[in-house]
Amino acid sequence: MRKYIPLLLALCLLLCGCSAGAEEGEISIVATDFPCYDLARQVMGGGEGLTLLIRPGMDSHSYEPTPADARAVYEADALIYIGGASDGWVEEMLAEAGNVTAVRLMDSVEALEEEHDGHDHEDISYDEHIWTSPVNMRAMLESVTDTLCAISPENADTYRANAAAYDAQLAELDATFRELVAGAERTELIFADRFPFLYFAREYGLTYISAFAGCSDEVQPSVQAVASIIDAVEQEGMPVVYVIEMSTQDVARAVAEQTGAEIVEMHSCQSVTGEEFAAGETYLSLMTRNVEALRKGLY
Repeated sequence: MRKYIPLLLALCLLLCGCSAGAEEGEISIVATDFPCYDLARQVMGGGEGLTLLIRPGMDSHSYEPTPADARAVYEADALIYIGGASDGWVEEMLAEAGNVTAVRLMDSVEALEEEHDGHDHEDISYDEHIWTSPVNMRAMLESVTDTLCAISPENADTYRANAAAYDAQLAELDATFRELVAGAERTELIFADRFPFLYFAREYGLTYISAFAGCSDEVQPSVQAVASIIDAVEQEGMPVVYVIEMSTQDVARAVAEQTGAEIVEMHSCQSVTGEEFAAGETYLSLMTRNVEALRKGLY
């Protein structure tokens, strides 16, 4: 699909003529995935003028832009994206899009190298799930706020006030996780699933075992990985095994049947279902749900 991105943009140029951008006085922002969208939504005070490319229920790791998506990017004042391996298509699209302001949020934080279960990898790759740490979200919030204020200076006071209020909420969430971990009986998480929580685990001093390294595109984990999870649950008396949102839970069910552990979801916030989006779920609401999920595993 990526080789067609220049063609998509050329088609959009023909469709749009010479008048790109929003109407006078309006601001048009495109966000690639839910964390980017929610940051912009909090700063802007709502979703007016804001487009989410990777729509609810879609897998960001396999997303491919449509002509309508390309047109949305071309017409936008700014594109907000993470900038990890899943966003390779974004760089190609931006090269063709012209004057769109790009906000690459991985530039706002210290990126961590992906962990690969002991296998040697010649090329260094960085984990893209930076938003799972509320501390990182606060840094990303600053980048988004600065960009939106530069694009729409007449709204800068409102944007900065919204951002300050949201930053306080993120700080409170961070403090809640720190307090929870400080009083915990254990500090290890068992994921019978993919593991997009590297930044979260590092931030709060947690260790983990997972069926897959990161968000691997492998269909099935190795027999050794599943055996390690079962052994860890049985030996440590772990009360729960974790899964992420929209998971098949196949591995988790096998582990639960063997060990009696409860299956508990921790939401990575990378994407939401259509029902969650319609219900108005936010990063804060989903991560607050994770507080209780974490409590079940650590106490």
